[in-house]
Amino acid sequence: MAVAIRLSRGGAKKRPYYRIVVSDSRSPRDGKYLEQIGTYNPMLPKDSGERVKLDEDRARHWLSVGATPSDRVHRFLDAAGILERAPKNNPKKGEPGEAAKERAEEKAAKEAEAAEAAKAAEEEAKAAAEAPAEEAAAEEAPAEEAAAEEATEDKGE
Repeated sequence: MAVAIRLSRGGAKKRPYYRIVVSDSRSPRDGKYLEQIGTYNPMLPKDSGERVKLDEDRARHWLSVGATPSDRVHRFLDAAGILERAPKNNPKKGEPGEAAKERAEEKAAKEAEAAEAAKAAEEEAKAAAEAPAEEAAAEEAPAEEAAAEEATEDKGE
C-alpha cells in the first residue's frame, strides 16, 4: 500500500479549507484517510500562524514509514523544517505565451508604421514650409530682374 500525505478539501464553495491527511494514494481526494495530521486555511493571510497547523511528530512518523508528501504538503513540511525541499527552477515562468508574443510583434509593427508615417508627414510639413519661402524668393528674383531691365530700357531711350 502506497501512503501519501496530501490535502483533503472541505469548506464551502469559494471558501476552501483543507485537512492535511495521511491516506492510501489510491483513495479519493476527499475520501477515507488513515489520519489527519494538520489543517491549512488559504483564506487567512500568509503571515498568519493559523494558516497552516501541522502535528510535526506525526508527520515525522509517517515520513519515516515511507509516506510521500504531495508538492503543496512538501512545501509546508519544508517551511516547518521537517523535510528539505529542493527549490525548482522554471526559467520560462515569466515569458509570455506564443499568442502574446505574436500580439506584441503586431503591435510593434503597427507602432513602427505609425512612427514612419508621422516622420514622413513631418518631413512633408517641413518641405511645404520651405517651398513657399523658396517660391517667394524665386518670384521676387524675376520681379527684380524685370525691374532692373525696365530701368535700363528707360535710360536707353
